[in-house]
Amino acid sequence: MSQDPRGALGPTLLQPLRGRHVFEFCVEQLATSIRLGAYLPGSPLPPERELADRLGVSRATLREAIAALRMAGMVSTRRGRGGGTVVCFEPPKPGSDQGRRFDHAEILDALRFRRVVEPGAAALAARRDFDGVERDMLTGSLVAVTNAPNEAQHRQADSRLHLTVATLSGSPMLTAAVTQAQKYLHDMLISIPVLPRNIHHSNEQHAAIVHAVLTGDANRARQCMESHCDDTAALLRGLLG
Repeated sequence: MSQDPRGALGPTLLQPLRGRHVFEFCVEQLATSIRLGAYLPGSPLPPERELADRLGVSRATLREAIAALRMAGMVSTRRGRGGGTVVCFEPPKPGSDQGRRFDHAEILDALRFRRVVEPGAAALAARRDFDGVERDMLTGSLVAVTNAPNEAQHRQADSRLHLTVATLSGSPMLTAAVTQAQKYLHDMLISIPVLPRNIHHSNEQHAAIVHAVLTGDANRARQCMESHCDDTAALLRGLLG
């Protein structure tokens, strides 16, 4: 049920790890990719060798990280021929964590950071020539968020759309920045209730962003994404304080 016809979104979010504590950061990258919908519920993770090469870790370290995800209930693994690791994480319903407290300064910084990196990613993506698979990735992600059957899947599909735009910018560093921004944003949005009027407005903005990117209008893509970021920031500042 992936909207990405070649499973290309997930691996592009994973960055090579360096330093002494690669196990912890390996868990973080894989878990973040799953939570944000880069790997959808029911979809398989790439083979161990591919993941280990992408992350720049040993297969032993990767297996330990996947074991941690299993313990957290995010994946399940079947051994033997035809086996593999499958995502079993179910996204939580927005508003289910309303008791969580956020630091005001952290909220403002995360929203400012997003306001810089996501419009830039959209503009850069609009300047690229896409092949058929890339166009399908983007249009598929828009269909998924527009037609999401429930609030939890909508929240995850929303993140996936933004990550797809970032991926199509062609810049791994920018993709990593947008992933970080979406990680903070996801935690904030999951803590507030879903507002139908806001979702309707958001879907309209998503459609405008995708149209601008696909038609190569970089200025319009940037402007639409800036407006979208501003509206979301206003909502979060109001509801989270």
